Amino acid sequence: MRGGILEVLLVNAEGIRHTNLIGTPSYYVVIECGTQVHRSKVSSGEDDKAWWNEKFIFELPLSDWKNLTHLKIRIMDTEFLRESAFIGETMIYLGGIVLEGADRDFIEIKPAPYNVVLDDDTYEGQIKIGIKFITNVRINGNRLKSHRNSSC
Repeated sequence: MRGGILEVLLVNAEGIRHTNLIGTPSYYVVIECGTQVHRSKVSSGEDDKAWWNEKFIFELPLSDWKNLTHLKIRIMDTEFLRESAFIGETMIYLGGIVLEGADRDFIEIKPAPYNVVLDDDTYEGQIKIGIKFITNVRINGNRLKSHRNSSC
C-alpha cells in the first residue's frame, strides 16, 4: 500500500505546571494522529521541565491524507496511587504540512516550541516538537520502504 510517514520528534517541555503535592513530577506525553496513538517514556522532570528526545512514526495510507487534520499532544503527570493528571495539550494543524509534503515528497519542520493549553484555555509553558513528513513510501506493516528519487 502506498502512503507516507509522519515522524514526530518530541524534544522537551518547559514552564509547565506539575500537579504533585509532594515528590518530583514524572511527565509523559500521549500523541494522537488520526486513530493512531503513541505514548512517550516517563521523564522525571525538574518541577517545570521535562526531557524526552523521542521519535514516533505514524504510517499514513494515501487514503487518510484528506482526513488528517491535526496532531494532538497531551502532557500527563503520573501520580502515586492515583490516575495520571492532565497537565495540558497542544494541537498542531497538519493541513499545510501534508499539502506541501505531498507536492515536494518531503518536508521537515525543525523542532520549535508550541504553547501548552491548560483546561481553562489559558497558556502555560511550551513543548518543543519537530515534524517530518515523507511521501511516496510503501507501507507494509512495520516495514517502510522509500520510493523517493535519490537524485533530489
